[in-house]
Amino acid sequence: MRKISTKMIVITLVIGIPAFFLGPMIWPPSSDIHPTQAQLPYLIVLSLIEALAFGFGVAFLIYGWPRVRAASGDSTRIARFMYISLAWLALSWWPHDNLHIFNALDINGLIVIDYAFHLTLIIAGFVLTYSFFALFKGAEERVGARKDCTAGEPGCVLSAIHP
Repeated sequence: MRKISTKMIVITLVIGIPAFFLGPMIWPPSSDIHPTQAQLPYLIVLSLIEALAFGFGVAFLIYGWPRVRAASGDSTRIARFMYISLAWLALSWWPHDNLHIFNALDINGLIVIDYAFHLTLIIAGFVLTYSFFALFKGAEERVGARKDCTAGEPGCVLSAIHP
């Protein structure tokens, strides 16, 4: 576990730091927006965090599949959806924010960006929530969770979904 954690940190930094500097080159900031000197540090810190999240997403793509697969029990379908959703939750912020900076005030572009990112992030949240409950239900069935016993009763494993 420690070896993978170290590798993930290294990949996060090796991908995230260049991403931070490449963002404005790939998506040049619009000349329509002019942050103040007081606002600029907040925007820079946020851009750095998003670039590091992107790097973490790449690291997760490299090392996350075996862990997601192991956590998903026997369901390869749930594992795939969880893997994609978790990766997207980390990867999407860097291009999303940079596209906003590039697009500026163009409402048509804003609509496309928001549908492409916000809607897919909402879907990823739904997928993860569904997967969590599906996996939790499977875990309850494996341990023999029951609804007909009292907490603390010897041999009782209460269902967390159906108290």
